[in-house]
Amino acid sequence: MRPWPGSAYPLGASYDGAGTNFAIFSEVAERVELCLFDHDGEETRVRLTEVDGFVWHCYLPGIEPGQHYGYRIHGPYDPARGLRCNPNKLLIDPYAKAVDGPVRWDEAVFGYRFGEPDERNDSDSAPFVPKSVVVNPYFDWGSDRPPRVPYHETIVYEAHVRGLTINHPDVPEELRGTYAGLAHPAMIEHLQLLGITAVELMPVHEFITDHHLEQRGLANYWGYNTIAFLAPHHAYAMASGRAGNQVQEFKAMVRDLHEAGIEVILDVVYNHTAEGSDMGPTLSMRGIDNHAYYRLVEDDQRYYMDYTGTGNSLNVRNPHTLQLIMDSLRYWVTEMHVDGFRFDLASTLAREFYDVDRLSVFFDLVQQDPVISQVKLIAEPWDVGPGGYQVGNFPPLWTEWNGKYRDTVRDFWRGEPGTLGEFASRMTGSSDLYQADGRRPYASINFVTAHDGFTLADLVSYNDKHNEANGEDGNDGESHNRSWNCGVEGPTDDEDVLALRARQQRNFITTLLLSQGVPMLLHGDELGRTQGGNNNVYCQDNETAWMDWSLAGKNAALVGFTGGVAALRHAHPVFRRRRFFAGRPIRPRRSRGTPEVRTALPDIAWFAPSGEEMTEHDWDSGFGKCVVVFLNGDGITEADHRGERVTDDSFLIMLNAHWEDIEATLPPAEFGTRWAVVVDSATGEVTSLATAPGTVAAQPDTVASGAAQVVPARSVLVLQRVEAATR
Repeated sequence: MRPWPGSAYPLGASYDGAGTNFAIFSEVAERVELCLFDHDGEETRVRLTEVDGFVWHCYLPGIEPGQHYGYRIHGPYDPARGLRCNPNKLLIDPYAKAVDGPVRWDEAVFGYRFGEPDERNDSDSAPFVPKSVVVNPYFDWGSDRPPRVPYHETIVYEAHVRGLTINHPDVPEELRGTYAGLAHPAMIEHLQLLGITAVELMPVHEFITDHHLEQRGLANYWGYNTIAFLAPHHAYAMASGRAGNQVQEFKAMVRDLHEAGIEVILDVVYNHTAEGSDMGPTLSMRGIDNHAYYRLVEDDQRYYMDYTGTGNSLNVRNPHTLQLIMDSLRYWVTEMHVDGFRFDLASTLAREFYDVDRLSVFFDLVQQDPVISQVKLIAEPWDVGPGGYQVGNFPPLWTEWNGKYRDTVRDFWRGEPGTLGEFASRMTGSSDLYQADGRRPYASINFVTAHDGFTLADLVSYNDKHNEANGEDGNDGESHNRSWNCGVEGPTDDEDVLALRARQQRNFITTLLLSQGVPMLLHGDELGRTQGGNNNVYCQDNETAWMDWSLAGKNAALVGFTGGVAALRHAHPVFRRRRFFAGRPIRPRRSRGTPEVRTALPDIAWFAPSGEEMTEHDWDSGFGKCVVVFLNGDGITEADHRGERVTDDSFLIMLNAHWEDIEATLPPAEFGTRWAVVVDSATGEVTSLATAPGTVAAQPDTVASGAAQVVPARSVLVLQRVEAATR
């Protein structure tokens, strides 16, 4: 096979309809061989002789989509100096757009001999490692357009591609657990019922199961073990598809979700790779250019800096590693049409040298990139290194998983004293974290539960984690969960306990969906999904972690309640403001012909159960378990997307985290003369009063200003104003 010179750009394998261009970066390589594999696994080697700027490249006419390939890198091997080239190890292309097959954990995939870590292993790894695949770049997107849902109108649903549909009875069996299954009409209907505007998919970049997990009969279920940043995970595609077809199937999923108005956000893991520590396998970057791709310990380059707890950290100080990350992000937006990214352990990407630097090169590149800067960018703002907890410290373009929101809301509803002041801040968008640098309430991605930790049902059913099935003697997973089992650990037949657990779940859902910021719901929380108290199901690819869709019938009331509160949020902009509350009187702008409002009310006000506005003493009270919040629909200062005045109904949110009923007095008449309950977490009822702001569809039972309203123990009442004060 006679190669043509080809081009150094783009990196990876690029099919043009007549053949394929191959290009790979390696500064340390002395010789590079491109290895092509036929259907029988027979290998043909093509030596690359063209090198430009440390990029080795060639063009092969007639090489078509479906072709399996890999690389062998000849160069220095000296682990003490961080050099690990070994041509006996077949390597995955870092720019591969598809990868086929799992790792078969033979000793040959390692660069050393078992039991003798200093002895080089020259066994051929080709029979045991996945192969890169040339893909067809052409796809009929039709009229696909990104939904571009504004942040303040977004409701995120964190989901696992396989676990979400693997047991769904209305999804055809061959589609379950796949990209196609996620976009099945039955799933889209469910997402729309919940008011979801974006699915945040747990890792779909090609990943592998760790050796130690496979030895224990477990799997890397979550997928935070990436080996190829441009390739959709092959096991999430339909089994009948040909190699590389996962790209087409993923694109079809995105297209179908977009048609339903649902965005696709990817959970991406650019902080480390599946090659792990110095004792890990040689699968890709380690053998291509170890120095360039990984952060090495400076005084002993045999070892890797580990800010992630997984064995290595990518070297974002190197321009070629930065290029890989940026090229990957750009590819997923431009070619795969995704709408945003959630960056796992994002603080790692900010480590220029040792400390976390919020203005590091990576964030500078994102800021100026015309493609990446325009999609949703969500940081998990911590890593396991020193100073890694950076909630509130990311650049203005970014939003963040707000871990402080999670912790405070959990503490409030389990009855911890002294939490009311911080709870108020978290519920109103965490201005203490985001306002100073010009960010908005939607910089806060609010969540109570996520994949890492208890599900919502388990949060109210377990005081302690129960991770025995993971085989790590209970040493894995968070031990301080801020959970409360409502009196009994785990499953129970006690009706009172079950009723309290159901109420607590509704309290969390109501708080989450009616807080300022962007709510994120964990998949299955709307069904009451349980993991049996396991708060770290990263290795449980089984019923423990999968969605149990039989709960959709058993807990239909919870599904309906969740969708009802989400609909309330969507219908009323007062729950999803684009600006922080001012906390002072706001005189609303009036349209021509409408009377002037004589008394300006604050855009938000806080009342004690007595009906008096909260004082410093009330905020500092150790009890602090009941509060009434007034949200002024006439006090929204921002305009809509057409520059028109935003007006809404006004609401009271009455929260009682105490174990007894509390009688709360409604605010005085200037805030509103009559009110109607539209959400009651104690009963699970959600009532829709209006088809549009200010338009009452039915006359409900109402409560007058100054009247006493019983707020049941551990519950939320939401009251909508149906009669304003006399003007």
